[in-house]
Amino acid sequence: MYFRTFINIKVLKSIIFFFLLCFSNGFAQTKAIIYGNIKSAECENLIGSDIFIQFHDQNFYTVSDSLGNFFKKIDSGAISISIHQLGYLEKKINFTLKSDTLISIVLEKDTSILDEVIISNTKKSAISNLAGGKLTFNLKELSSVPTVSGTTDIIKLLQLTPGVQNSGDGNGYLYVRGGDPGHNAILYNETPVYGMSHLLGIFPFYNADHIKEVEFDKSSSNAKYGGRLSSTTLLIPNKKIPSGFAVQGNVGILASQLNFSIPLTNKTGIYISGRKTYIDEIIAPLLKPKPKSNDVQDMKYGFSDGNFTLVSQISKSNIFSIDAFMSGDELQINDSNLALKARLKWGNFTVSPSLITTISSKLTMSNSFYFSQYSNNLSMEQATIKFGVSSYVKDFGFTNSVRYCVKNIPFESGLQYTYHQLQPQKVNIENLTTDTDTSQNSLINANETAVFTTAKPRLSENLAAEFGLRINYYSSGANDSYLHFQPRVLLNYYPGERYSFYVSYNKQYQYLSLITTSSVGIPTDFWIASSNGIKPQSSDEFSIGSNQNISKNVSGSFGGFYRLMKDLLEYPYGITQFNETTTLKNDLLVGKGKAYGLEMMLRKNNGKFMGWLSYTLSWSDRDFDELNNGKTYFAKYDRRHNFSIVGMYDLNQKWNFGVTQVLSSGNRFTMPTSWYFINNNPVKEYSGYNNAQMPNYIRTDLSVNYFFLKTNKKESSLNFSIYNTFNIGNPIYAFLNVQVNEDRNNVLIKQEKKVLYRILPSISWKFKF
Repeated sequence: MYFRTFINIKVLKSIIFFFLLCFSNGFAQTKAIIYGNIKSAECENLIGSDIFIQFHDQNFYTVSDSLGNFFKKIDSGAISISIHQLGYLEKKINFTLKSDTLISIVLEKDTSILDEVIISNTKKSAISNLAGGKLTFNLKELSSVPTVSGTTDIIKLLQLTPGVQNSGDGNGYLYVRGGDPGHNAILYNETPVYGMSHLLGIFPFYNADHIKEVEFDKSSSNAKYGGRLSSTTLLIPNKKIPSGFAVQGNVGILASQLNFSIPLTNKTGIYISGRKTYIDEIIAPLLKPKPKSNDVQDMKYGFSDGNFTLVSQISKSNIFSIDAFMSGDELQINDSNLALKARLKWGNFTVSPSLITTISSKLTMSNSFYFSQYSNNLSMEQATIKFGVSSYVKDFGFTNSVRYCVKNIPFESGLQYTYHQLQPQKVNIENLTTDTDTSQNSLINANETAVFTTAKPRLSENLAAEFGLRINYYSSGANDSYLHFQPRVLLNYYPGERYSFYVSYNKQYQYLSLITTSSVGIPTDFWIASSNGIKPQSSDEFSIGSNQNISKNVSGSFGGFYRLMKDLLEYPYGITQFNETTTLKNDLLVGKGKAYGLEMMLRKNNGKFMGWLSYTLSWSDRDFDELNNGKTYFAKYDRRHNFSIVGMYDLNQKWNFGVTQVLSSGNRFTMPTSWYFINNNPVKEYSGYNNAQMPNYIRTDLSVNYFFLKTNKKESSLNFSIYNTFNIGNPIYAFLNVQVNEDRNNVLIKQEKKVLYRILPSISWKFKF
């Protein structure tokens, strides 16, 4: 009995051991956890990445949190992981999961929404294509592009791309696909910036050392953004928490800048940047005119700007940031010969706190508030008259955005509200001898609410789509309110690995309009809201195009666009028209416009030599009943041809070179075609509006960088730049000089052109430690 029991126990143990041995793998495979982190190639955590995990016939979905992390507990075995992030190449990983596993994934920027191309060179692309013809700029790789100050100029870079008109000298505005300068939204951390340039567009308006990346959408195809007819430019500050204290800057002849990266804790850090000119202190005394000359006797100009960013990981699921930007310019003119004193001041201020929250593996939310203000003030005193005109625009806004996924289709939806307050023109005139004071002032308050949603389904293996809808409700006063539906459609077709094609349609409405009063970059322009019967502007744009990966390092794009615009505004009265009977609404002219053209770009993305070639062939027309006898005429910046070449060459670790070549047709202007006398007084006669054209614009810029030291954390280099190397005179405007003899029987008419500046050499020292 004992023996039999012993045998039974041994048999039972053997059977149990056998089963344990046979199914040990099964027990080990029961569950395992995947821990992952997703970063960009610039080592920035990617928030809200879509992660799809396939295990046999089962599919799992999760998203990365505010640190770029994710985890998922699933059965062990052979699995496939697919990672999707907007603007990045899809990445797939296949492996066998045996136990808890930690993986780190790096996503590369999507250069044209084509299949991934592995490039051996580790240098990032300076400029890349995204879906629908959007462009993204890596500013770090564009530092050798020539500029006046030796620092990267974001606006000038955009003007070197297809679809963007060259504005010429003395102008810092953007003209995109036949639109006006006020038709473009520039968003600093998604906050609108209304002032667009420093004086005459000479100096870069944004500090590129504080901005990590720029995304440029010529069609404003994302339903999240609205309020402009043409383009949207996103300026994205650095949101990576600094790992250590760092200083970098640039010291030049005319201006200098300084940037600090300061970690406060291991989860909180700040970035502080500042720039300032010292033209008045150093350059102005050297250029002071002689007392008896006809030049302005005393002219001073200066600007300063600053940026601030705070980034804090306040919890595992929440990241908090504050971004601020300010700029201030001042121009003073004192001329005793003309008994003239003039002062012009303008500036911007924006601030935006935001919070990004990962609510669950399938839901990410961002909330942000913002305040933005732009103002300008011109005061002049001559003899016994004192004249002043000022304007401002203020925005108080809130944006909520939610990213989620429904049946593997990514969505982004949200709500936006903005309170606008505008003072288009406050005019004040004083007679200093009679103590009379006459003024004119108008204040506009408006409310704008929008809801939006965007879906990005994949309709088939070769066809992807982006469907968006933005619904705007705008009101100002008791009688002006509008409800508008703005659809956005983008289709992308991928027939193979080397080519892709897209077609898009976008409907836009614009409720705030920029009224330009000067042909050069003097900031006397002002913003006005849709009110008192002034309708919002609108546009319908159709575009079609193709992206190509021609070879491993060369890619290209080709496309066309057609845009119809309605309720455009024109203000034909210079700085201001002032009298007691007129109103701003009566002074504004309302019309329509049309623009169409072809765009082409060829890029070399990697290697010692990088760069691109850009060409645009376009037309832009306007129709206003009160202008040109109601006939169609060319818009001011209807430049038929725009051609640009940008080249950057790294000779070795010590030297690199940059060159920019710009060639474009001249802009349009109105010129008298004949003169005659009435009662011995000369009278001008015009044949049409914008009937003349400036000479072709030609400019060649060069830059050389010499590096004393260059590592990832330290840098010391000299930059030598020449703007307009061949000293070509590109006029900013033309006029007729009429000379009549004393007997008034002989008139000499001569066309003259005003050239603002020619060759501009510069030298600067750049450092980082």
